[in-house]
Amino acid sequence: MARLIRPLRNSIAYPSPSSRILIPQIPGLHLAQEKHVSLLNPKLLPPLSLRTYISEMRKSAFEGNILRLLRNEIQYELDRSPPNQPVSKFNSFTVDNRSGEQWISLKRKFGHNEDIKIEATMFDGSVPAKKSGGGGGGLGEDVQLHITMIVNISKEEGGNALEIICSAWPDTIEINRLFVRKSGNMTAHPYTGPEFKELDDELQDSLYEFLEARGINDDLATFLHTYMKNKDKTEFIRWMGTVKSYIEKKKSD
Repeated sequence: MARLIRPLRNSIAYPSPSSRILIPQIPGLHLAQEKHVSLLNPKLLPPLSLRTYISEMRKSAFEGNILRLLRNEIQYELDRSPPNQPVSKFNSFTVDNRSGEQWISLKRKFGHNEDIKIEATMFDGSVPAKKSGGGGGGLGEDVQLHITMIVNISKEEGGNALEIICSAWPDTIEINRLFVRKSGNMTAHPYTGPEFKELDDELQDSLYEFLEARGINDDLATFLHTYMKNKDKTEFIRWMGTVKSYIEKKKSD
């Protein structure tokens, strides 16, 4: 009589603290006899699975370290000097913080028909500060930070506008160039006039008075530097939080 051949059991016994659990055999893992494989011992995995396991472990550790550093840096900034809520008014100007951008906008009306818009960037440069007494020393904080400021003055909607490019230093406004921006499409390389310092001194003084009458003065420069120091910290913390959220999402996917 022919013998009945019983099929081999297609499972492997894994030990647990209290009992042994039968799970499906890993494809490609051929054992001459049933073995106890510890889930805590990745060396017993097939070569491909082992490489995947090591790669995932390294990736997880790398991302975990980045998240730890970001959390520590965010907390440090918040504990040291938390940013203030940005103001929305300065004298006659309304201020648009433009969260997440490197620029802010200020707007106001002047007289009966002038619309003034100012766009100011965050700190975009610096120069060594002038020292009294001739003392030496490294740069450190002995610098003057620079803010680029674009003043746009228009008198009618859709009409030409006077555009003035300025530098805002910690306590003063400096005009660099001005020209009339025509409505509609401008040429690719319009002539924007000479450097401001090349103009007649009396004309330069008159143009500074022109801006002064519209509230574009040294007080505005001081305000912008205070505002941008706060925005710089706010945007830095926001940036770190955005990066942290992205890595946390990727880690959980």
